[in-house]
Amino acid sequence: MKREIQLSIPNLSIDIVENLRECIETGWVSTGGRFIGEFEQKLAAYVGVEAAVSTQSGTAGLHLALKELGVEPGDEVLVPTLTFIAAVNPVAYLGAVPVFMDCDDTMCLDTDKLEQFLAEECTRKEPEGQLINRTTGRKVKAIVAVHVFGNTCDMACIMKLAQIYGLKVLEDATESLGSFFKEGEYKGQFTGTIGDIGVYSFNANKIITTGGGGMVVARDRNSLEHIRYLSITGKNDSLYFEHNEIGYNYRMLNTQAALGVSQIGQLEEFIEKKVRNYNHYSECLATVPGVSLWPFRPGIRANHWFYSLYVEKETYGLDRDRLMALMLAEGIQCRPVWKLCHTQKPYKSMQAYRIEKADLYEKHILNVPCSTNLTEEEIEYVCNIIKKVKP
Repeated sequence: MKREIQLSIPNLSIDIVENLRECIETGWVSTGGRFIGEFEQKLAAYVGVEAAVSTQSGTAGLHLALKELGVEPGDEVLVPTLTFIAAVNPVAYLGAVPVFMDCDDTMCLDTDKLEQFLAEECTRKEPEGQLINRTTGRKVKAIVAVHVFGNTCDMACIMKLAQIYGLKVLEDATESLGSFFKEGEYKGQFTGTIGDIGVYSFNANKIITTGGGGMVVARDRNSLEHIRYLSITGKNDSLYFEHNEIGYNYRMLNTQAALGVSQIGQLEEFIEKKVRNYNHYSECLATVPGVSLWPFRPGIRANHWFYSLYVEKETYGLDRDRLMALMLAEGIQCRPVWKLCHTQKPYKSMQAYRIEKADLYEKHILNVPCSTNLTEEEIEYVCNIIKKVKP
């Protein structure tokens, strides 16, 4: 009998009900209530920073972060093309312009090409020393480093380049909560805590969820507090509703934070399960030519959020899209990696620098079920379908 196995669903326990009950009974169901502060404190403690600011979504956090980093209309921001488009859209919200960069074999930002772009395609404008894109004549202001699928960018290289060229770094850690470096310059540091500002997401498909919601951390406490101020509509006086800046209604709901408070303590357990399931997939598929789970970067503890199956038609006998269709017909939810951002209609006219490997992964990567409550039996069912449909 055909089974239904979802791609990535929440792993919620019944004890969450008590927190939600408190929200309902006290009336704190909106943007005030004790769970917001508690969730911020627990997240900050987990990643090893002093404080964090919750937001309505990871996208809202990215928007506020770029604004705080001084990105203005007409500025350019270097972004990966292989990412969910929500990592790029906040650049456009601010009237700035994305410049699209290629990925390396981790599917994260290719730092070799990043360095080449900065050295060969940009110049310094004196006396300010502002970096200028020679092709467009625009100021280059920041880098968005997206840790794709829980893998990690080469942050040591990115931070070094940012220092040399006077750029700000926004870490999009929306997919990598719990990933950290086990060696190198940033040994022991979590993704999101290395750049100028980092952002996490708690969307329903993330490793822990608040249904929706995000969190911002920053190296500069004053910047973080200004982000908090902007997230509550720039309110200076709560009684007389005085606003000195244009702010945003980006605050997390107390009901969302109540879910987060219940989930944050399970994060390490969820990561352990993710790693076990990833390894079980790898073992089950080891004898299947032409398909393999894509590895994570050496020297890190990845949260293994999403599993990326690389499908090679010449060896396996089917291309990615055909395998996907057959798996969907068997009740297995799976999806291709995102359509590259520089090929999306709103961004087709923007500069894209030497995109090569991103094209390859767009054609070959298939995300397979990876929920934290996925069982070994379900993994074996998925793998058996992959074996059965092979020509």
